[in-house]
Amino acid sequence: MAEKLVVIGAGMASGRFLEELFERAPGAHDVTLFGAEPRGNYNRIMLSPVLAGEKSYDEIVTHDGEWYRRHGVTTRFGEAVVKIDRKRKTVISPGGETAYDKLVIATGSAAFFIPVQGNDLPGVIGFRDMDDVETMLDAARKPGGRAVIIGGGLLGLEAAAALKARGMDVTVLHLMGHLMERQLDPAAGYLLQKALEARGIRVICKAHTTAILGRERAEAVLLEDGSLHEADIVVMAAGIRPETRLAVDAGLRVERGIWVDDAMQTTDPHILALGECVEHRGIVYGLVAPLYDMAGVLARRLAGDETAAFEPPAVSTRLKVTGIDLFSAGDFAETEGREEIVFRDPGRGIYKRLVIEDNRIIGIVMYGDTDDSSWFFAKLKSGEDISEIRDTLIFGPAFQGGATADPLAAVAALPPEAEICGCNGVCKGTITAAIEGGATDLAAIRATTKASASCGTCTGLVEQLLAATLGDDFKAQARAGMCECTDLSHQDVRRLIRAAGLKSIPAVMQEGGWKTSCGCAKCRPALNFYLLAEWPLEYEDDEQSRFVNERNHANIQKDGTYSVMPRMWGGMTTPAELRAIADAAEKYNVPAVKVTGGQRIDLLGVRKEDLPDIWADLNAAGMVSGHAYSKGLRTVKTCVGTDFCRFGTQDSTGLGIRLEKILWGSWTPHKVKLGVSGCPRNCAEATCKDVGIVCVDSGYEIGVAGAAGMDLKKTEPLAKVETEEEVIAHVVAFIQLYRENAAYLDRPYKWVAGVGMDWVREQVVEDAENRAALCERFEISQSVYRKDPWAAQATERHKALKWRPLADLAQEAAE
Repeated sequence: MAEKLVVIGAGMASGRFLEELFERAPGAHDVTLFGAEPRGNYNRIMLSPVLAGEKSYDEIVTHDGEWYRRHGVTTRFGEAVVKIDRKRKTVISPGGETAYDKLVIATGSAAFFIPVQGNDLPGVIGFRDMDDVETMLDAARKPGGRAVIIGGGLLGLEAAAALKARGMDVTVLHLMGHLMERQLDPAAGYLLQKALEARGIRVICKAHTTAILGRERAEAVLLEDGSLHEADIVVMAAGIRPETRLAVDAGLRVERGIWVDDAMQTTDPHILALGECVEHRGIVYGLVAPLYDMAGVLARRLAGDETAAFEPPAVSTRLKVTGIDLFSAGDFAETEGREEIVFRDPGRGIYKRLVIEDNRIIGIVMYGDTDDSSWFFAKLKSGEDISEIRDTLIFGPAFQGGATADPLAAVAALPPEAEICGCNGVCKGTITAAIEGGATDLAAIRATTKASASCGTCTGLVEQLLAATLGDDFKAQARAGMCECTDLSHQDVRRLIRAAGLKSIPAVMQEGGWKTSCGCAKCRPALNFYLLAEWPLEYEDDEQSRFVNERNHANIQKDGTYSVMPRMWGGMTTPAELRAIADAAEKYNVPAVKVTGGQRIDLLGVRKEDLPDIWADLNAAGMVSGHAYSKGLRTVKTCVGTDFCRFGTQDSTGLGIRLEKILWGSWTPHKVKLGVSGCPRNCAEATCKDVGIVCVDSGYEIGVAGAAGMDLKKTEPLAKVETEEEVIAHVVAFIQLYRENAAYLDRPYKWVAGVGMDWVREQVVEDAENRAALCERFEISQSVYRKDPWAAQATERHKALKWRPLADLAQEAAE
């Protein structure tokens, strides 16, 4: 008979514990899970990206209701346990009593509200769950909002950056002398403060809060020096406290947290505990990796492994604060008898400090460049004598053993237990096993192990591990991308075309050493596009190097007929256009007429021989190709905006039409879709497009690199601007940057993932001269493109023969 297992807390620690338990002992436990929140388990580390608009709630869910149902868990979401009755082995909740054989307490921690007057006013919140995020988002939607963050640790600074990005005036009040004092030394703290202030965030250190003022809700924060900081919302980010009230009331041993031994056993033999609520050997852990270690130990214990024991790990902190990489580990306090090695590069914003004692690394602080952190951390944990490499130590593993040293040697030398992904607690051994099991690229590693699937800080390290494990196979895979005709990658070919001034497909094949004489169906379309993009005034499009749909200017269907879709600017049409479409559908016996998701009308089932004539009829009514078949702009989806909608903030339809008329007919590496929503209600679904614009009261928010096809991805913020002209300039520059740099058949979201959103912003947003140059190059390209191929094909009758059925042509020849 299955053992009754009750789990209190639906957080990350309990989620990992149940994962491992079900894997090790399927069906052995009848599990009931209580969660105070009305939702399943989600990655709390990713609350900041949700607040910033970089991710949605759905993207950070790790175990939803369906996952629990699939594993037979009885879920009691939104139902907090109020009492544990140890004598009767039951827990009591608003829904009644639930018996247990074993009880697991995983109640986590709660935000610490500093004990000052007004800390219980409405508008004073913590930053621990989705409800807190929703409250902050509500405050950020009001124009001119002011936020005061109390606490300059990681959560406080992430909240500050996110609220600033959403348009709020933000002040950070920090009690200590520099930010993140537990993770950073004063020098790194100074650099971080300087970076935040450059973004418009006000930072006040040594700030002693004496009261939060307000009548019905928080209105201001008063400091000890008498200064007053007005606030519409006050976020308490001054620390966390283990949530131990249930354990205290039940009479369990509680000190800083719920006391547990190496088996995660409390002082009651039937009650276990794990996560941020527990204390083990005098330590309370707040980082994910140790909590996941606890989860593994507890799962093994309940599965029958009596040897499983939790050992205190050497803890490091790898963080990305507002886009800045940070790493710290060990003891970096200044003490007599210690020495330090410091590297500074002010121009690049890089700072590295190693604390040395008895020729051993005992402390590490890194700001701006953390690539070598795992190598340094491994030496700290092992206690290795570094005297032999002391002179070059600070420069990392690539400088050890001479200039020819293998740059991958450091990651190869890491022990299997070395942590690679802090967000999901994934060690090197887990990733290596996944690679050996067939996960040979980054996407497969993310799917298999979750490494690099959260904040992305460890992506470079995971890629190094792939390279070190796969060797030549990884290098070949990394370079592949064109076809079997050449060893050159897409980027190699683009560089070759530019550097050698190559202006024809045969020239590229000759200089690139193609293994075949004329290429193949994979490389010829790519070469044709690259040459068009690089030399728009000199290279003539090679029609035979295009895919069949682009050659025929219509999408072929499974029965050999075609789809004809006229362009409807911004989704707008007229009675005359609708009549023309209806007449064409009747005249050419079109079997299906469909309204598409891109706000256009699709005529399905058109015979090939009828294409020129149906185009001519639609052209006569003023309608042009919708390019539904092209690697180029497809649609610009809009809502009605201020013309008709009472919620509209800007003329979204007018802007969408302007963008479409500027961009249509351009060739790009893959199809491109745009959306323009007239308000944050987002009826045009702009936040999952290749380029999306959301109109707001203050102007326009531009996002890029979204996806809603085989992959689902929310757009990443590109820029906030005030005028339509600025929108157009930024969008055109982004499209041109994509045209000039992306591999053929890579959608924008895949390309941005490779080059990095920071680089894209540098090119398009931060460098105004470069933005203007990109726009100029785009205009040159547009000046030579034949925008409406339908008109040309319909009027150039000498080309019309290619549309005729071969049997008809043979019959005519015979006659």
